Amino acid sequence: SCGIRINGRSALACKENVGNELGNQQLPDESKIPEITIAPLGNMPVIKDLVVEMSSFWDNLEAVDPYVSTAARKIPEREFLQSPEERSHLAQAGNCIMCGACYSECNAKEVNRDFVGPHALAKAQRLVVDSRDNTTENRLEKYNEGTKGVWGCTRCMMCNAVCPMGVAPMDQIGKIKQDILEGIDDQDSRPIRHRKVLIDLVKEGGWIDERKFGLQVVGNSFRDIQGLASLGPLGLRMLVRGKFPLSFSPSAGTSQVRSLIESVKNLESEGSEQP
Repeated sequence: SCGIRINGRSALACKENVGNELGNQQLPDESKIPEITIAPLGNMPVIKDLVVEMSSFWDNLEAVDPYVSTAARKIPEREFLQSPEERSHLAQAGNCIMCGACYSECNAKEVNRDFVGPHALAKAQRLVVDSRDNTTENRLEKYNEGTKGVWGCTRCMMCNAVCPMGVAPMDQIGKIKQDILEGIDDQDSRPIRHRKVLIDLVKEGGWIDERKFGLQVVGNSFRDIQGLASLGPLGLRMLVRGKFPLSFSPSAGTSQVRSLIESVKNLESEGSEQP
């Protein structure tokens, strides 16, 4: 694609224009000449100038089995028919043109090379809801693996912000997470624990205490030795770079956040669909 970074933001060169880009700039000194900086997409090695090596991009896409599977189904002589409603579930994710903008901006991909990326998981969601595919259970199990799949997403929303086609990859990832959680019986599994701890910590302090979050989710409150050990290298790197949070201060709006969470829980217990 013609994906590049324009003033630090991934976009399609064919959709942007100089006039709009200059108009978006706010220069404190009106006498200063405005500049537009273009650069190659991120999270991929640069070959030359604006050309990047996209092998990892395509390999990550391949990792989610991005094709409709009918292996265990009798193939009709003509075509698989879908109702308009069934087809409507595929529309948003189906708009993806694999331009690489979301992949370029993905913070999770930058620090976790195993994460398949937002483009791949948006495609994965399309297949999960495709009525022609008959491997949904296996797909959800695969997308639930560690931080390679949906749990590697940090919900930074950068993919949504830069997607030129309105695919909203982070939203698609959220849908897969919900499907996974609905099929889990073990309430102490990491995905369930991830969600519970997130809510509990936000309720407690208004935002997440990252020290407790890792220990409770990955380390299962010191019960998962292997999980705890996996946090060691990351913790050391954070310490070396001065990124490890040595203390935690509750948010000034903790009481309001706590009230909001309680209100939502009350509505859920009453069976309301409009929180």
